[in-house]
Amino acid sequence: MVRTRVAISPTGYPHIGTIYQVLFDYAFAKRHGGSFIVRIEDTDQKRLVPDAEKKVFEALDWFGLEENESVRKGGPYSPYRQSDSLSLYQQFAKELVKKGHAYYCFCSKERLEEIRKKMQAEKKVPMYDKLCLRLSKEEINKKIKEHNSWVIRLKVPENKQIIVKDEIRGKIVFDSNTVDDQVLLKSDGFPTYFLAVVVDDHLMKITHMARGEEWLTSAPKVKLLYEFFNWKEPVFIHTPIIRNPDRSKFSKRQGHTNVLWYQKQGFLPEAILNYLALMGWSHPKGKDIFSLSEFIKLFDFKDIKVVGPIFDLKKLEWMNGEYLRKLKVNPPTGGLKLKVLEFIGKKYPEDIVEKTIPLIQERIKKLSDYLPLCEFFFKPPLTYEVNLADKKGLLKKIYDELGKIENWKAEVIGEKMQDLAKKEGIKTGEFFMILRVAITGKKISPPLNESMEILGKKECLERVKILM
Repeated sequence: MVRTRVAISPTGYPHIGTIYQVLFDYAFAKRHGGSFIVRIEDTDQKRLVPDAEKKVFEALDWFGLEENESVRKGGPYSPYRQSDSLSLYQQFAKELVKKGHAYYCFCSKERLEEIRKKMQAEKKVPMYDKLCLRLSKEEINKKIKEHNSWVIRLKVPENKQIIVKDEIRGKIVFDSNTVDDQVLLKSDGFPTYFLAVVVDDHLMKITHMARGEEWLTSAPKVKLLYEFFNWKEPVFIHTPIIRNPDRSKFSKRQGHTNVLWYQKQGFLPEAILNYLALMGWSHPKGKDIFSLSEFIKLFDFKDIKVVGPIFDLKKLEWMNGEYLRKLKVNPPTGGLKLKVLEFIGKKYPEDIVEKTIPLIQERIKKLSDYLPLCEFFFKPPLTYEVNLADKKGLLKKIYDELGKIENWKAEVIGEKMQDLAKKEGIKTGEFFMILRVAITGKKISPPLNESMEILGKKECLERVKILM
């Protein structure tokens, strides 16, 4: 049975790049009737963010990407949090030492820093110089008994080709002489990523190990560990990294990578998933808009392109707008009215929100666009984009004409105001701009006549009168 996983480090809040990886793992598992697992990799204790794990699961729930097994759901291969398995990693690290595939290292931080600087000065890739590999068994035992601080390092064989078969990149050959003797077990007893990920994936029976291409350089170390343990390898997949339009890495340091930012901007989770699905993958019929269920039916890791896709926020906004336009205003369940109310807060009158949505549905790209366009429906403008101080005479005539209207409907308002503009010899565009600013405070707004119908005669008269 297919088993995929995403290994999330709670060192920061959920990132769109993480959701991108989750989407592929989730879809592949669901397509094949398998299981999708969420694992918490919290071995980097110094960088842990207290509520990051909670935020991760809140983000997955918002996107509707529900896992089969995790720390919150449990499962047959618990624990799903690495800090709960320390003794297990320590056991496997020491097993590698016994087999001759790993060794104790007692080098101080100062010595390691000297080595790094020396190799950099020689224009070499910084690597450990294997000093402790030459220690005798007696020297090692003595140092351990004397309570010298130690780590366990992977013993990378020399002069060997390490071949990694990647599902989307084919065969990749690494020269073992360029692979560092990676630390597997740190001095505090915590494993590094390299040991923990292999042990966890093996014990949890993961069939497909998908991760970002930034981990490609660590692939030979992972491959060696599977060989040294004599375990069956999963299918290796290194997905392309999402990039900014300038080709730089889509980084956590940029505000628009945080899932919370997209929620606050009023993007729909289904639109974001649709867009992320197109990051390195193409619909066989060339479609841009499709559902998650359709994606699941079609997706395969081998169809991912290796070129890093460009994240275009403007295209995502366009796609989000398309999703918003497809929504009915007020169906029996859900609908755009409910989404707007949930976003802006239910203090706003529900009936007004329902009436105003048809006026702006074709214009908004995200839910945060609603209030800037429609706030004037809920309170009179406090500022005006055009100074109407010299229009008092015209405003008085508008006030009088509006007061005569008995059938307060958009088409009637429009006709009467056009007649007044002609009578006063004012261009229609200029006339309605003045009226628009008086009613809304803005030069651009939803359709004015329809807006005035919704506001009501009394409110419109009061807004004009205050400027007379």
